[in-house]
Amino acid sequence: MKKIVDYRKLLGVNEAVELKDLKSIYRNLMKEWHPDKFQDNAENKLQAEEKSKTIIEAYHFLVSIAPETREQTKAEYAVTTATAIIDFEYKSQTLQISFADGSKYEYFDVPRNTYMKFVNSESQARFARRHIYNEFLYRSVNKVAVTA
Repeated sequence: MKKIVDYRKLLGVNEAVELKDLKSIYRNLMKEWHPDKFQDNAENKLQAEEKSKTIIEAYHFLVSIAPETREQTKAEYAVTTATAIIDFEYKSQTLQISFADGSKYEYFDVPRNTYMKFVNSESQARFARRHIYNEFLYRSVNKVAVTA
């Protein structure tokens, strides 16, 4: 959750920001911090490169967790979460689940006790459907092509 808070702070937005506003804020920040504006000073150019990379990362992350994005991908998410869980990883209250269709999703702010119940459950897929998939903020990490 710290990552989310930090990215929102960097872009100066809150959780209610709409995608069109987020895009506008992102573009304005990129205009301000674009490395090409700092051609005369190598040190400032390096600083601008790092800042712009962070801004880009924050923008893409916040777009991926935006309610509008999740609403657009709801049908695909439902299909994915109905498939088998292939692997999972838990780190810093973030649970990453890999699915049989090649998708990976991150679930944020998952308490350790919920994770332990998930690990020890008879059916992890059933536990996740009931207690994780629609209870925690999530985002798609990637979707890789599955070859047969």
